[in-house]
Amino acid sequence: MSDRIPPAREPTIRVSTMPADANAYGDIFGGWLVGQMDMAAGLVAARRARGRAVTIAMNGMQFHAPVFVGDEVSVYADLVRVGRSSMQIAVEAWRRGRHGEERELVTEANFTFVAVGEDRRPRPVDELI
Repeated sequence: MSDRIPPAREPTIRVSTMPADANAYGDIFGGWLVGQMDMAAGLVAARRARGRAVTIAMNGMQFHAPVFVGDEVSVYADLVRVGRSSMQIAVEAWRRGRHGEERELVTEANFTFVAVGEDRRPRPVDELI
């Protein structure tokens, strides 16, 4: 268990886990969790780019704790760096058991997105499309 506390703000995404998101043992698939994190980072990237942005990399992911069917998962995403066409977004996922209040850090990673135009080629982040 992590000594960290969740951010004191609303998450970018909050969702309840369902049986379809889990393996035969009731543990949520890691890929499902990565997908939620990618969606949260994508929301931040698209807002900053004021248009389409695509994932080009994810690094530094480590799973700290499992997520179970029925857990509430809160995903927090923060823009940490903006380049010419790229953006780095730090993402954390936290779980809360369905009937409790204790929250636990599940995983974290850094996502890199690139702003793209209608031609799907990189464009400057500050350029309106």
